[in-house]
Amino acid sequence: MKINNKDVIQSYILTTAKYDFSVYEKRILYRLVEMVQCQIEGKKLDRNFRIEQTLYDDKVITMPVSAFLVDETDENYSRIKKALRDLRNKTFEYDDGNLWKLIGIIEKPDFTRSGYVRFEVQAEVYNAILNFSKGFRKYELKTAMSFASIYAMRFYELLSGQKEPITYTIDHLKLMFKLETKYRRTNDFVRKVIIPAKKELDAESPFSFDYKMIKDGKMFCAITFSPVTRPENRDPQLEKQELQKQIFISWDLTRMIRNYLRENFFFSDTELRHNIELFKEAAKELDLMYKLSEIKPRANRAANPKGYVINALKKSLQQAKNKQ
Repeated sequence: MKINNKDVIQSYILTTAKYDFSVYEKRILYRLVEMVQCQIEGKKLDRNFRIEQTLYDDKVITMPVSAFLVDETDENYSRIKKALRDLRNKTFEYDDGNLWKLIGIIEKPDFTRSGYVRFEVQAEVYNAILNFSKGFRKYELKTAMSFASIYAMRFYELLSGQKEPITYTIDHLKLMFKLETKYRRTNDFVRKVIIPAKKELDAESPFSFDYKMIKDGKMFCAITFSPVTRPENRDPQLEKQELQKQIFISWDLTRMIRNYLRENFFFSDTELRHNIELFKEAAKELDLMYKLSEIKPRANRAANPKGYVINALKKSLQQAKNKQ
């Protein structure tokens, strides 16, 4: 199946979750994130893709097996079956700061002769995809699907759109990538994980990184990753759409924001219309989805959550103007 490239938004909680997936397992999850984003934006799914709800609020996902393949020449159907089997047997650690939980990734996977895959996703997994309370990462779907290395995929997610250097301890990276028992020597970890990921990102991705090893005494203990943009690798059509959004607030973006405001802060259509100019200005001047996810925990504790959101956006806009 041809991959229609698009910018996909992924929860930072899912981005930084601790797991060890194969490339094909990640491709299945990328498609799941894409489907969930379509629902957030109120877009109709392609007729080959379906999300149905069970009586227990779990989701039944159906999509063609070709959705996980890189291109028309990829015929690794056995790897898809293995990926589904392995996903069924794996968990990831969910941690939003208040709750830690082990969650099964998928349940009841099946692969029909007609070329479709179906599996169930627990409500907690589905909600983790939707949970933007810790922020999010935006990345190109086609680029993410094309990587040959799982580590290139992980670093692409972690650094996509990142503006400032970010430091991780080596132990934390190993924990996040489920490599606690591998690469005991730091040089091996860098040689087998960091360098190959950087090489692939440099060649294929609009976002890559430089890195600096940090010492504690005589031992290397952490790595600082400095984001590097590679505009030559950016999809020109997506870049054009992004530039248009900076000039005009597109309907799709507005619809996504409206759905987020409805579902997370319970704004009515009337309340949205009364404040639409504020939201449009905030979408133009701020990273609005990130700002709303940042506001959410405090707003939900406020006596008037909607008023808190409106006042917080006004304050952020004023601060942005003062910096100009």
